[in-house]
Parts: sequence; structure tokens; C-alpha cells
Amino acid sequence: MTSSSTRRSGQPSRSRPRRPAGAEQPPVRFAGLVRGGATFMALVVGAAAVAALVGTAGTADPAVVGLAAPGPLVEFGIPVMRTLLDVAAVATAGLGLLSRFIGFDDPDRAEPVLRRVRRVAVWTAAAWAAAALTSIVLLTAELQPGSVPSPADVWRYIGNIPAGKGLLLSAACALASVWLARLAVRHGERVPAELRTGLALFGLLPLPLTGHASNWQYHDLSMVLMELHVVTASAWAGGLGAVIVFLVRRPDLLAVALPRFSRLATWCVVAVGVTGLFTGILELALSPLTELPSSLWTTRYGVLILAKTLCMVVVAVIAVVVRTRFLPHIANRQRTAVALWCGWELIVLAVAFGVAVVLTRSSVTLY
Repeated sequence: MTSSSTRRSGQPSRSRPRRPAGAEQPPVRFAGLVRGGATFMALVVGAAAVAALVGTAGTADPAVVGLAAPGPLVEFGIPVMRTLLDVAAVATAGLGLLSRFIGFDDPDRAEPVLRRVRRVAVWTAAAWAAAALTSIVLLTAELQPGSVPSPADVWRYIGNIPAGKGLLLSAACALASVWLARLAVRHGERVPAELRTGLALFGLLPLPLTGHASNWQYHDLSMVLMELHVVTASAWAGGLGAVIVFLVRRPDLLAVALPRFSRLATWCVVAVGVTGLFTGILELALSPLTELPSSLWTTRYGVLILAKTLCMVVVAVIAVVVRTRFLPHIANRQRTAVALWCGWELIVLAVAFGVAVVLTRSSVTLY
């Protein structure tokens, strides 16, 4: 009687209306900022580029009177292009890994998502190739300030400078990845995901060998550790980005893929932290100009190591929170705030990638 009289009198009911089964879920916001996956990835790329620009400006050497210097387009274009190269290659590798995380137990559910993933991989690989080739041109221009490099100048740079050879090999791997991705668009998983992922990771390996500041006393050890650092960081960041962007609105697939990724990510976090910190400290310890621990805050290289370490601590904490608090609920296909937390994890990882690019062009010199 009470509820009936309430409805007749026009008074609102105090009970909350229940959402009917199958009703649309609240929209997902990546990092609590944006809804679209493409918009979020643009935000991630922007964060990496801004970190590279800020780091380059903050660690730039003072101008030498009488010595021509490259213009701002070259000075800031080099780290931005290298950042775009890294992000695009990492994304290409992560998109290949996603096929393994999802698996093939239920192709009817997985195939619509993987079809989109393969199309996106074509564009990320193409962006990787363009960034690598543009980087070669900019690095050539850096050696001859005030003039536009000709094709002959670029070819001489490739022939004489190891960084040019490394970037050319990376560009070749990127173009091969474009070809494989196009084949995958046409033929699906008959083009093995392992091949696509392996090629993308291989295309990143020449870059530390030619561009990263390294000592010569323990050169071989440093390079092996740096290669391990690059591979594990790329698998971690690329895999996380692919899983979150493509599966966060698919709880059925996320429940399968995220636990598999989490097992890989655990080892990657440990490897990235150990190899990165060891090689950075080794570089500072062997410098004849400074001594530890003061070189961590009195040199550009040391400050960059601290900045990158801070980023890695933040993402490691987020990873632990996601694994302990959210993963059990995700495995049961329950809604969680994983898009918020992992969104910020990806943004901080992007900042770390930008700092790493600046680190590759820095030496152990005092401020």
C-alpha cells in the first residue's frame, strides 16, 4: 500500500533502480583520463617524447664559441625520432605477443580482436621504419651543421659510423615486420606470432650496441646486460600495452591473457631492474672523472639514472598492486580499476623510455 500510494502521489521512490542484466557497463577510462585506446596510445607516445625533450634540454652541453652547432630541429629531432622508433618497435613486439597471451582455445572469441591487432601492427611497424630512416638523416645532419645532408652524405654516414649501420639494420627489420604483418592480415595466425615478435625484438638489439654510452673495460659484459635489458623491457612494456588497450573491455579474454602476461612480466621486472641499475652504476664507477656515490647527483648521467630508477620503482609498485589486488578478480571476470592503474603504469614506462633515449646520448660529465 505504501509503495502504491507513493507512486500515485508522484513522490520518487527511495530504492535505487537495478541495472538490468546485459546493460551497458560504465565506460573505461585509461589512466582515468581518456576513453579511446588510440587516444590513450597517443598520450603514451606524447609522454615519452616530452620526457626525451625535457631530458635533452636539461642535459645539453653549453655552446662552444666559434664552433657551429646543429639547429634545434636536429638537436631535438634526434631524441624524438629515437623515442618514436623505440615505442613503435616495442608496440610491434607487444602486438605479436598478444596472440600468445590470448591463445587459440576459443578462436570465435579471439579472432575478432586479433584481426584488429594485426592491422594495427602494420602501422606500428611502418612508423618504426620511418623513425629509423629519419634518425639516420638527422644524425648525418648533426655532423655537418648548417647544411642539408645529401643522399651521398647519408650513405657515407652509414658506411663510416656504427650507429648508422645499426639504425639501417633496425629499419630493415621494421620493413620486414611490415611485410609479415600484412601477411598476417591476410592469412591470420598461419604467420607465427613468435616470428613477428622475435623480428621486432631483434630489430631493437643493434641500437644499444651502437648508441649507448659504455665503458671499454667491461664492454662485453655491459653489452650483454644491455641487450637483456632492452629485450625484457620491450616485452614488458609492449605486452602490457597490447593487453590493456585491446582487452580491457573484453573481460573474458582479459581473464585469460593478463595472468599469462603477469607471469612473464614478473621476470621482466626483475631483469630490467637488475640489468639497468648494474650497467648504470658500472658506467659511473669506471669513470676517471668522478666517484660514487656523488656522481649520481653531480653528473648528467647520474641524474638520468636516478630519474629512470624512480620511474622503474613506480611501475614496479603499480605492477605489484595489480598482481595482488586485481588479478584474482580479473581471473573471475569481475570489473576492476585495472585500466586506471595499468594506464598510469604505461605512462610512467613511456617516460622511462624517453629518459633512456637521453641516457644513450649522455656521457659521465659534471654539470
